[in-house]
Amino acid sequence: MTPNIDVSDQTAAATQRVLDRTPERDEKIQILGESGGIARADDSARIAKRMDRLARYHCHDALPMTPGDISTEQPATLLNAAARRVAESPLVPSITLATSEHPDIVLERIINNNDFLEIRYLDEGLRAARTVGRIAIRDERGRDMGYGTGSLVSPRLLLTNHHVLPDAAAAKRSVVQFNYQDDIDGKPLSPTQLDFDPDTFFVADEQRDFALVAIKASAEELAEFGFNPLIAAEGKAIVGEYVTIIQHPNGEKKQLVLRDQQIVDVPDDFLHYMADTEPGSSGSPVFNDQWEIVALHHASVRAPTSSGAAKDFVNEGVRISRIMQTIASRSMTDAEAELVAGLVVRTSDVPPKPSGRLGILEDTPSPTVPSNPAAPHAPAADGWVAFTVPIEFRMRLGSPAMADVQLTTASAPAQVSASAAVVPSDLEAIVIDPNFAGREGFDTTFLGQGHEVALPTLSPALQALASNGVTATREPRHVLRYHHFSVVMNKERGLAFWVGVNIDGALHSWRKDLARTKDRWFFDPRIPRSDQVGEDLYSKNALDRGHLVRRLDPAWGLDLETAKKANDDTFHFTNCTPQHEDFNQNKTTWAGLEDYILNHAGAGRFKASVFTGPVFADDDDVYRGVKLPRQFLKVAAMVKGDGTLSATAYVLSQAKLIENLESAEPFSYGAYKTFQVSVKQIEGLTDLSFGELVDFDPLGRMESTGVLREITSADSLIV
Repeated sequence: MTPNIDVSDQTAAATQRVLDRTPERDEKIQILGESGGIARADDSARIAKRMDRLARYHCHDALPMTPGDISTEQPATLLNAAARRVAESPLVPSITLATSEHPDIVLERIINNNDFLEIRYLDEGLRAARTVGRIAIRDERGRDMGYGTGSLVSPRLLLTNHHVLPDAAAAKRSVVQFNYQDDIDGKPLSPTQLDFDPDTFFVADEQRDFALVAIKASAEELAEFGFNPLIAAEGKAIVGEYVTIIQHPNGEKKQLVLRDQQIVDVPDDFLHYMADTEPGSSGSPVFNDQWEIVALHHASVRAPTSSGAAKDFVNEGVRISRIMQTIASRSMTDAEAELVAGLVVRTSDVPPKPSGRLGILEDTPSPTVPSNPAAPHAPAADGWVAFTVPIEFRMRLGSPAMADVQLTTASAPAQVSASAAVVPSDLEAIVIDPNFAGREGFDTTFLGQGHEVALPTLSPALQALASNGVTATREPRHVLRYHHFSVVMNKERGLAFWVGVNIDGALHSWRKDLARTKDRWFFDPRIPRSDQVGEDLYSKNALDRGHLVRRLDPAWGLDLETAKKANDDTFHFTNCTPQHEDFNQNKTTWAGLEDYILNHAGAGRFKASVFTGPVFADDDDVYRGVKLPRQFLKVAAMVKGDGTLSATAYVLSQAKLIENLESAEPFSYGAYKTFQVSVKQIEGLTDLSFGELVDFDPLGRMESTGVLREITSADSLIV
């Protein structure tokens, strides 16, 4: 903030803290100068949390996002576990460790390894910088009184200091300017100036010196800049690490202080770091090397002359975990709570692979689609068409049966037609759409007029177990809406009661552009984390994270962006269920059932509404505190060629596979079978009600509905 704005109270308080902490800070600086000092300069519990977070980050495992996610293990136990995680992981080849090495050595090597940063560090830094804007602080007549810095921390909210925007009135007359900077050629960009909207949301706290305010702009206008999440969990930084500050010093164009400022002390609510900042940097985000915001910069104090500090000034930032505590303690309206929930929707519970991207909303270029995609490769007389890439795929077109596929290695270099679709290289990244309010979910009218498919209803006993969305504004509050599908969660089991998806085969042309790479799964911020089974269940065993809604089933739409949003939505833990790897990877029965239905029962209509879920039983086996379902259900509704509705139901069991998960004996898939049953039987198994679908079940009209019909091919189906 510029000098003509009174910040004397904040500066005085920061100065006193710096003076009071001189002995502790000098001791830490001395330790940091010693060999292995970074593993000894901070509190042992904080070091253990940091070690755990870094190990998870480098191993692409789930990151703690809230205080409740942090392990309660003793520091020594947590350190040892983190050291083993890194030493045994094949994902961190740049850090060579032995499992016998002391965890302190492992920590030092992990942090020092950051002298050699993956190239994505620069990409992620540019993305983080886009969120930062210059705040022009104006008086009642619209004149600029000074400047500060702020950054977007949700799709709609900006974070800065209380002493920059002390109240709603100050926010209402001030503005934020994004892109106030030069481009790669040194030419000024055209800034985007936006007003604040404190009437919609404004929270400020003088003691912790922060202000959180809404911006008056559409989602489309703000999407260009993205946002950085606020992570409530500790473990993001320790004494000895370096931080990066992106700022508008003195109201000048955007600048950064890059990794040349070291954390030297961690008072209760603050971070102290040696950095080069200027007035006007107030409200700047302070980042660690993973581009997580660790503090909100707010003051710069001259270091005492007796200090062992290498620089003349100690800078102070407010810890993000403390800001989040304050925000969580405030009472809010439902609309305000929904905006606050957006503070963490960009979080990547499993960090991206080195070439990936964080889950941040970005514009995706529309692909160029050939006007006649079949022309370059017309089918031969026998119905086969070939596509030559590094592998040649031969697929028979036009057959009513499921397409045969042959795979042969191409000896010649890849040949790509100039008219082929141009697919953005970042499509591999799982990117969670931050606008949860814009998700419509399962469409009950999807199959057309007269063929409505209502959502399954829960019995009163099950209703008490349903997890309600904390920011839900639509009824029923327990229905979580995603792009083209919906989920209802059982908070006692941490798994879904059911998921329901609309599948449009006619608009599935984007499937080929959505290749699957390394999975990244996300918690849904709309319900408590404790209501969702997460990553810990799936490590070092034969359990797969099984999609209930297959990722490509909702991946349809008139453009690639729409299809990708739905594809990526399927990577929420709410849509995940533990399944033995042999069960989940079998493609001839359960996993391919929707394909059978669409190809054989659709008679060319290409639409289906499908419900899937586990069958919960009281005697389900418990593994790592989670009851593992032994059976799964599926109910599919579609309109047949004669215009009538058909609703069919199926059950598959994986009981034999999960009896002894950690046994050395091989599992047998031979006991697995998929059966067609009546919808009525599904209702009896689950205590769910599928309403009028019972009346459209062809199996329900047969005399012997108690007989299970094994499904071995499309010909086995009764529709």
